[in-house]
Amino acid sequence: MMTSRDYNLLDDNILFSLLREGDREAFSEIYKRYWMVLYGQVYRMLEEEEETRDIVQEVFTTIWFKRDRFSSFDNLAGLLYTSARHRMLDLLAHRKIQHKHVESLGSYIQQHSDNIIEDLNAKELMAAFELEIEKLPPKMKEIFRLRVHEHKSYQEIADLLGISDLTVKKQVNNAIKIIKPKLRSYVGWISILTWLTH
Repeated sequence: MMTSRDYNLLDDNILFSLLREGDREAFSEIYKRYWMVLYGQVYRMLEEEEETRDIVQEVFTTIWFKRDRFSSFDNLAGLLYTSARHRMLDLLAHRKIQHKHVESLGSYIQQHSDNIIEDLNAKELMAAFELEIEKLPPKMKEIFRLRVHEHKSYQEIADLLGISDLTVKKQVNNAIKIIKPKLRSYVGWISILTWLTH
C-alpha cells in the first residue's frame, strides 16, 4: 500500500488515472499540489479572497464528483485552470456589482489562459516552497503552516493558538519576507504569496 510520500512522487498523469478510479489519496495529493497555485492565479485576476476561495473549492469538488467523465488524455493542470476560468467568467457575467474593469478582466482571463496553464509547474514550486517552510523558526512555521495548508484566517489561527491576530499577521508577513527571495526563480510565486497576506 502506498504512503502519502509515495503519492507525492507520482507524476500528474498517474495521479489523474488513480483519481479517475476513485483513489482518495490521489485526489488529496492533487489538491495539495495545485490548491495554492490555482488560488494564486485566480486571486490575481479577481482580487477578492472569498470569491477566489469559493471558485477553487468548486473546481476541486467538481473534479472529484465528475472524475469518471474525464478522459485519460486530459491535461490535469489545464483541466483545473480551464474549470476555474469558466467559473470566473460565469461570476463576472452574473454578479451584480459595479466594477469598471469587469469587461477588461474577462478579456484578460481569456487572453492569458494558455500562458497561465504553462505557468502551473506546481510540483517543483511546491517542493521548493515546502523546503523553505521547513527552515522557518518553530513558532513561525506553525503559524505559517496553518495559513498555507489549512487555509485558516488570521483570526482563526489567533483563536487556535491563543495569540492576537496582529501577531499572526506579523508572523505570516515575516515568513513571506524570508521565503520570498528564495522563490524568485519560480513562475507564479508572486500570486501564491499575495493571497497569504490578505
